[in-house]
Amino acid sequence: MGASTSADTDAPITFYRLQACPYCERVTRLLEAYDLEYTSRFVEPLHSRRDVVKRVAGVRTVPVIVDETTGVTMAESANIVGYLEATYGHTTDTDTAEETAVADAGGAE
Repeated sequence: MGASTSADTDAPITFYRLQACPYCERVTRLLEAYDLEYTSRFVEPLHSRRDVVKRVAGVRTVPVIVDETTGVTMAESANIVGYLEATYGHTTDTDTAEETAVADAGGAE
């Protein structure tokens, strides 16, 4: 599973993001930690030109996810992380998948 950049994939989650965006990377780590299939859509760096994100989510900020499985469209990394943990979380110990992913990546937030 994991990310796909093909326009004709059937991944249930579409992830609108910027390259080198720390908030987007936070969501990426969690999507990967949960082994969720998703399609990355890289958006315009210039805020005022992010019309595709505005049409989808009503905002021009990223990250944004669209989860076709549950019908959820959501912006803001903290909200997305909470949603992914509540919806797809499989951890049974006190660490969240995000903390594990951060540790595996050798960094901290």
